[in-house]
Amino acid sequence: MKQDSTRNIAYTVDCEDYVHVVKFNPFDSGDACSLIAYGGNNYVVVGTCRFQEEDAEVEGMQYKTLKTFHHGIRVDAIAWSPETRLDALPPQIRFCTAASDRKLRLFTSDLQDKNEFKTFDGHSDYINDLVFAPKEGQEVASVSDDHTCRVWDLEGNEKAHFVLRSPGMSVCWHPEEAFKLMVAEKNGTIRFYDLITQQAILSLECEQMPLMSADWCLKNTLKIGAVAGSDWLIWDITRSSYPQDKRPVHVDRARLFRWSRVNENLFATTGYPGKTTTQLLVHHLGHPQPILTGTAAVGSGLTWHRTLPLCAVGGDHKIFFWVTEM
Repeated sequence: MKQDSTRNIAYTVDCEDYVHVVKFNPFDSGDACSLIAYGGNNYVVVGTCRFQEEDAEVEGMQYKTLKTFHHGIRVDAIAWSPETRLDALPPQIRFCTAASDRKLRLFTSDLQDKNEFKTFDGHSDYINDLVFAPKEGQEVASVSDDHTCRVWDLEGNEKAHFVLRSPGMSVCWHPEEAFKLMVAEKNGTIRFYDLITQQAILSLECEQMPLMSADWCLKNTLKIGAVAGSDWLIWDITRSSYPQDKRPVHVDRARLFRWSRVNENLFATTGYPGKTTTQLLVHHLGHPQPILTGTAAVGSGLTWHRTLPLCAVGGDHKIFFWVTEM
């Protein structure tokens, strides 16, 4: 590992509690600032970030909390709705959470008097991931240890139900493929479902377990990435159902895989949250070694900024931010 690739944390935000999950809003909210949400043991905080990398008048980073939402239970996953708008009057914040009580919660707020939430019941085991329909935001898909992927409307009615062969670890919905859903299973299979016929149309194989996380590249719909065991794996779905590229990266086990939203060759992986530190690695497909190595005290969650090559990880009373080159 080249020494110059080990980079200290660029920015941190102090939080009231342990941060279990952190998520930049992947959609344009009509404001110059980026929305970010993070979840603790019983609340979700929504705030805005602005970085010197995008605004010369900012020194380092500016962070502001917009609202704290009482959640009452540990937050395990957060998904933003494309209906979130800061430039509307009144503004609208909408996101959905998964919690350790196997329920989804849909929050809608105007950041003033209107604060609503609905609970979606149906999963019988731990929910690992969830995502909003990327165009209209009128549906939410979730995957669970109960071997199902479910699609819900915003009232909490189940619109589709896919039976999986093992726990569902990741679910992705691509803005350019609005009628397809990607579901990654712990047994190493990634399937694409047609939401109109509700049939599986394509599957990819890791040939190793456990698959912990997978992602669908925003900049190239043919690229899928995942981590399984201690390796990262990349597919080009036109070429083969087996990975074109794979590499061992994390000594213990890899935990999360996320594509950058600005470059189809840039992605990040994290190691398993250990007793002391978690490793964040940023990879570029043109480089044999990781281009950035970061360390966070017991990190969890991983998210990329919408327009910058900048990613964030949660931790003990902190969010850590790293900036990389394109």
